[in-house]
Amino acid sequence: MQHNTHGEMQTIKKAISWKLLILSYLFVEGSCQDFGGGQTQFICTSVPKDMDICAATLQNSMPGEDLKTTVMQLRETVLQQKETIMNQKETIRELTSKLTRCEGQSAPEPGPGGRRKETGTKNTMGDVSRGPSDTLAQLSQTLQSLKQRLENLEQFSRNNNSVQANSLKDLLQSKIDDLEKQVLSRVNSIEDDKPGLRNETEQRGRVESTLTSLHQRITDLEKGQKENRPLDKFQLTFPLRTNYMYAKVKKSLPEMYAFTVCMWLKSNASPGVGTPFSYAVPGQANELVLIEWGNNPMEILINDKVAKLPFIINDGKWHHICVTWTTRDGVWEAFQDGVMRGSGENLAPYHPIKPQGVLILGQEQDTLGGGFDATQAFVGDLANFHIWDRKLSIGEIYNLATCSSKAQIGNVFSWLESSIDIYGGASKWTFEACRQLN
Repeated sequence: MQHNTHGEMQTIKKAISWKLLILSYLFVEGSCQDFGGGQTQFICTSVPKDMDICAATLQNSMPGEDLKTTVMQLRETVLQQKETIMNQKETIRELTSKLTRCEGQSAPEPGPGGRRKETGTKNTMGDVSRGPSDTLAQLSQTLQSLKQRLENLEQFSRNNNSVQANSLKDLLQSKIDDLEKQVLSRVNSIEDDKPGLRNETEQRGRVESTLTSLHQRITDLEKGQKENRPLDKFQLTFPLRTNYMYAKVKKSLPEMYAFTVCMWLKSNASPGVGTPFSYAVPGQANELVLIEWGNNPMEILINDKVAKLPFIINDGKWHHICVTWTTRDGVWEAFQDGVMRGSGENLAPYHPIKPQGVLILGQEQDTLGGGFDATQAFVGDLANFHIWDRKLSIGEIYNLATCSSKAQIGNVFSWLESSIDIYGGASKWTFEACRQLN
């Protein structure tokens, strides 16, 4: 850049020198009143000292025109060089601005609208869509959840007089106390002019590492209770927005020309509860997705086609939701707590749900089985997830929502602990959704 600018400045200097030389040599001004048109003209030309100016002008009109053309060309060269320098200065300012932004490590803005994103950068340290206060609030909720689970384990320990459980309980209590101290220290740092924000990523990593370890220990302790409960009486908990907490269904879905998907959800996440489930197949990451992201309403995606659902569930209470769909005319229906809340058609009509895909709970897939984005992760609790390859009737869905003895289980996927694997600190523990209705 510096070398090019130096060369351009030399060209400008030469152009200016030539112009001054010509003007200094030809700076004799004359006028003639009648050159055929009766209009006044001013001509700069070189004439002998004793020659008549007008005669000299008539004799040398063509050389004067040539000189004028030369001067105009030089002037054009100067203007072009000036414009080039201005463009290069603008480029330098733009590059300087970009460098400043990079050094400031500013976070990218999320892409507008729905689940589609403009950036391929993935978050690896938790919730990138929230500020420190929101993250601390989530950590506090997680602590309360862990304490409740610890109390359940204490009760289990007393009932079974288990020395090993008591030992693990003491260890877990110590871990929770340490975690509370970290959260308190984080709060104090933020309140004191936020000096701790400089190391926010490092602090968040330590806290999430502790959480993951704590969840794993509690999960190990809860394994001792599995023999005493049915395999379908459990829930999945996703306490934080991350790109590594999820559950994976062990088998794929068959080809389906109709489906009903139902589940129990509880969340108070805002904005948007995230992605309760996503099903991706080779060549299509959005084969079947349920998502509520940002300030958008909850949506069902089939082969990348979208229908907006009239669900309102982020009030911290358990809700039963179902979505039915048939490939004929793409007709769909949406139910919340046993009541139809909306319906429509032309949602991916005559496109069967493809087989041989990957079904993920808690994350939205950008690639087959991966490409998770923390801003679209589900935050909350999920239970009794079932899929049928047909459209359930209104009565069948009502029985599911009211825990009727006539309620059925999914013939494509049914909610069993042996059917899923969990990763990244998502927890699985005893729960019965219908108990919430009593």
